[in-house]
Amino acid sequence: MHDFPDSPDAMTCAWLGEVLGCRVLGIGWNPIGTGQVGDSFRLTARVEGEGKAKTYAAKFAAADATSRGTAALFGLYAKEVAFYRDIAPHLSARTPQAHFARVSGDGRSCLLLFEDLGPARQGDQVAGCSLADARAAISQAAMVHGPSWRRDDLLGADFLAPVSGLADMLIRLYGQAHAVFRDRYAADLDPDLMAVCDGLAQMAPQWFGRTIERTALVHGDFRLDNMLFDIRGGAEPIAILDWQTVSAGNPLTDLGYFLGCGIAPELRREHETELLDQYRDEMQQFGVNFQVSEFASGYRIGALHGVATAVFSAAYVKRTERGDANFLSMARGACALARDAESLRALAELG
Repeated sequence: MHDFPDSPDAMTCAWLGEVLGCRVLGIGWNPIGTGQVGDSFRLTARVEGEGKAKTYAAKFAAADATSRGTAALFGLYAKEVAFYRDIAPHLSARTPQAHFARVSGDGRSCLLLFEDLGPARQGDQVAGCSLADARAAISQAAMVHGPSWRRDDLLGADFLAPVSGLADMLIRLYGQAHAVFRDRYAADLDPDLMAVCDGLAQMAPQWFGRTIERTALVHGDFRLDNMLFDIRGGAEPIAILDWQTVSAGNPLTDLGYFLGCGIAPELRREHETELLDQYRDEMQQFGVNFQVSEFASGYRIGALHGVATAVFSAAYVKRTERGDANFLSMARGACALARDAESLRALAELG
């Protein structure tokens, strides 16, 4: 048992009032977002003495058993709760303010209660984005990576520590995931792009077993579905959501991931150099200067993170029509960048 509601219909006025420090007279809710390992809702609370109802965003563990089990296996709920509790206040990036953040002892239930950032425009992985949106996202990436750069007090947090035996488990699971992905999407993914997926599956031991220098905080799923634009009715440009996959590693992972599976290949090819230059310039404002060779290698390898995420997620979360479109969009973009950048070759060169 745990001392917080694990679904919106289990939330009581007394519980919410205790968290918010007021008397809540009534609660309403409706689903929001497109997450697949967490279920999000907008809560409407009638508060004593307030003429207008207050709204909040609440995120619970996924109701779907498969998605919840995957999240618990990899500690995703515990990571996100710890991020908002211990890390978010130290970053420059815009993240929602958390009024409550708790995870159960077994890691299978969680509740995050946030400020409501609406009205806002939800990023859409399938539809893509404008250049202005991509620029805003790149700025947020620098605002995550720059303030955390070589910050041992942040990167040394227990919940970011490498998990013993995880690489071996991922190597075993990835072969199964790739088989599911190939069977499901081979007819919809161009053969040259599926060849990138096949190549990474063959190199799974090198991919999951590689040594990663822990130089900055890495979001791990830095793409449009995890971003809100024009938040608070346009008062602010963007906020970054969904920190379940946060880790300590190479920040260029997020960059390669976003420019690969995060935006449409056409936008990436036209503006890739500009966006990479923007990121370098903004990281320099935090005192971070990349060597040319390390930047190129990190970016090329980062594209493969998008391939692996698309393949793995498709196999181990609940299948939906939106999910199929999402994973295909991710795979097309990530594989296209990985092909263009010869990312498998870069992985092989790591030794």
